Amino acid sequence: MDLRRSIPRTDVVLADPALAEAIARLGRPAVKAAVGQAQAAARRGEIAPGEVVAAAVRELPRGLRPVLNATGVLLHTNLGRAPLSAAARAALQTAAGTCDVELDLATGGRGRRGADAVAALREAVPAAGGALAVNNGAAALALTAATLAAGREIVVSRGELVEIGDGFRIPELLEAAGARLREVGTTNRTHLHDYAAAVGEDTGFVLKVHPSNFTVSGFTHSVPVAELAGLGVPLVVDIGSGLLAPHPLLPDEPDAATTLTAGATLVTASGDKLLGGPQAGLVLGAAETVERIRRHPLARAMRVDKLTLAALEATLRGPATPTRAALDADVAELRRRAEALAAEVAGEAVPSRARVGGGGAPDVVLESWAVALPERLAAALRLGEPAVLGRVERGRCLLDLRAVDPADDPALVAAVRAAVA
Repeated sequence: MDLRRSIPRTDVVLADPALAEAIARLGRPAVKAAVGQAQAAARRGEIAPGEVVAAAVRELPRGLRPVLNATGVLLHTNLGRAPLSAAARAALQTAAGTCDVELDLATGGRGRRGADAVAALREAVPAAGGALAVNNGAAALALTAATLAAGREIVVSRGELVEIGDGFRIPELLEAAGARLREVGTTNRTHLHDYAAAVGEDTGFVLKVHPSNFTVSGFTHSVPVAELAGLGVPLVVDIGSGLLAPHPLLPDEPDAATTLTAGATLVTASGDKLLGGPQAGLVLGAAETVERIRRHPLARAMRVDKLTLAALEATLRGPATPTRAALDADVAELRRRAEALAAEVAGEAVPSRARVGGGGAPDVVLESWAVALPERLAAALRLGEPAVLGRVERGRCLLDLRAVDPADDPALVAAVRAAVA
């Protein structure tokens, strides 16, 4: 008997409950295409006719998958950096429909786009007379350069010409915005007189860049913001990680409020790092200067959508973000959780060392606790439901709990048990 005759018809396969749910989520054409691929595999003898439904499910587009971050890196770039707060996720639901993103409901006329998010930023950083959100941190700096220094010079220390993620470099970014760089000082030491000697009529602004993802130690010197602010030209400080106010665990991480109070004209930063919000680039500072940047033609190309604006406002005005909760986690409570989880999965509770990540606070080590499992489970955990990403260290798979929401502990236990089975 030719087994191909027993391959189920398309309509029969599409009626299966597993695929009916997928049709509601993905649409009939996408699911039908997956069924066709599974039936073709059965005709080639690669799978049995009875496996067509399961094969079709495997062929379905998956999209982004949720992952439990048990790496010990709070802001893991490959996992999308900051997880959004419950308030921000709820705001996304509202913004996903029609909403008053550019409408003044009181008058029925056009309103200022993102006015609520801008107001929330100014509330969070009172030293900022103006605020603007664009699509990422690099865009914030590039738009600032295009507005204030196109065809002019940006004075910057050689030790701050850094490379950021995926090979992008600050010098190339600024030059692409139409500015010329005037490099001063050396890799390890730059003094105030180096900047002063370079500042002239062609200076668009002085730029200070926080290295973010590395440190230079030893025989070093850099110039504080307060001293650079006295050079008589605009001072732009890229603080990188988006910390808006000082945090006791991060004494060396620059924050927007302190930097502006010290005399910076503008601060640029990211929204999806220590701020704990969506991907965004922030420009904070002198109101007139921010308004010039907002009106630049390139600002239209870099503007954020309604989803980002909604999530940003909710992040700023809502309760503590998951990032802040992870940063402030009590070590004794992390140990208690690790011991309880280890007892449920036949693992071992061990001390661990977590990091901020996301290009922030590279020298800061956060004491933590983890569940230690056999190294061989790392791959199975990554492929499970939900996916769990730990870190492999000294022949063990460590599930660090600092960035894991306590509410996800039962899901973590279930994932480990499924990986062991």
